[in-house]
Amino acid sequence: MKKVVTILLILGMMLSVVACAPAAAPAATEPAATEAPATEATEAPATEATEAPVAINVAMVTDVGNIDDKSFNEFTWKGCSDWATENGMVANYYRPSEDSDEARIETIKTAIDKGANVIVCPGYLFGATYQQLPQQYPEVMFLGIDLGIGDVPEPQANTALITYQEEQSGFLAGYAAVMDGYTKLAFLGGIDVPAVVRYGFGFVQGANQAATELGNTADVSVKYWYSGTFGPNDEIKTKTAGWYTEGTQIIFACGGGIVYSAITSADEANGKLIGVDVDQANISERVVTSAKKELENSVKLALSDLLANGGKWSAAYAGVENKLGAAQDCVGLPTDPASWRFTTFTLDQYNALYAKVKGGEYTISSAIDVQPTVTIAVDYQN
Repeated sequence: MKKVVTILLILGMMLSVVACAPAAAPAATEPAATEAPATEATEAPATEATEAPVAINVAMVTDVGNIDDKSFNEFTWKGCSDWATENGMVANYYRPSEDSDEARIETIKTAIDKGANVIVCPGYLFGATYQQLPQQYPEVMFLGIDLGIGDVPEPQANTALITYQEEQSGFLAGYAAVMDGYTKLAFLGGIDVPAVVRYGFGFVQGANQAATELGNTADVSVKYWYSGTFGPNDEIKTKTAGWYTEGTQIIFACGGGIVYSAITSADEANGKLIGVDVDQANISERVVTSAKKELENSVKLALSDLLANGGKWSAAYAGVENKLGAAQDCVGLPTDPASWRFTTFTLDQYNALYAKVKGGEYTISSAIDVQPTVTIAVDYQN
C-alpha cells in the first residue's frame, strides 16, 4: 500500500512541474503573426505606384492641306507631336485623299483601325464628320480644334470642342498697331463667319482703346470690308490697292488665302500687314504682327486633361465647347524676335497689355450682331 501511495505522490509532482513550465509554442509563432500585416501594407501601394499609365495613341487628321501649310494643320500637328514626345505617347498624322466628308471619315476610320484612340482634327470642315463618327466609336476620344457648337450642334461625351476668343486677339493687334504709330488702319475680312467678325470687331475696339489712351481718337480711322471669300482674287487686290492709295498704312488680312492678294498690294504700295490665326511673319516681310490662336498650347491642354483623367475627357471637356483666350494663354501676338516688327511698341508694353487683357481690366465685347461703340471713325464698306 505504501508503494502505491509513493507512486501516486511521484506522479503528482511530475504533473505539477509540467503545468508550471513556460508555453514555448505560442512564443515561437508570435513574430509570424505580426509580420504578415506589415508585408501586406508595404506591397499593395508599391504595386499601384508602378502601374503603367494609360496608353494614348493620337491621330491628327488634316483638312485639305498638309502639315507644312504654315496654318492650322501645321500648328495643330506640332501640338500633338510635341505633347506625345513630352509624355512618352504616340502621335501620327493622316491626310485625306480629297476634300470631302467621305474622305475625311474614311481617313479617321483608317487611323482608328491602326490603333489610334484619340482623334484630333482642325477646322470647321470637320463639323459633319464630328456629328457622325463619335457615336460609332464611343471608346475613341475626339478633339476638334476651332470647332464649336455651331459646327457640331450635339457633341457626344467622347467629343471635346475648342474655339477661341478671337475678339481678344484682334484687340491686341489693333491696340499694338495704334501704339506703334499707325493711324490709318483697315480690316480685310474673308467670309463674315462669327470668328472673322469677332476678330474684326476686336481689332476696332483695340485701336479705339489705344487711341483713347494716346488722346488722338480724331486722327485714327479704320476701313472695314468683308471680301466674301477665303481665297485670293483680283477684287481683293483692287480693293486693298485702293486703300493703300488713299493713305491706309496697315491692313489686318483676316481670312486664309486673302492675305496673298493683300501682300501683292502691300508690295506695290510699300504698305504693312497684320496676319491672322498663326504667326505669318514668314510669308512676307510686310507682316508686322499676327493676331494668333495658340493652337499648340490648346492641344496640349486638352491632351493633358485626357491623360490625367485616365484616357477619357473630364467633365470640363466631355461634350463641351471650351472658348479659350488670354486667361489660358491661348490667344496673343507672336513675341519671337524674328516676328516682332514693331518700331516703337515694345515687348514690355505688350506684356503689360496682355496682363490687363488676361486679368479682365479691359472690357472687350464678343458680340457679333452689333458693331462696337467706339470714338474713332470706322468706315464699314459692306
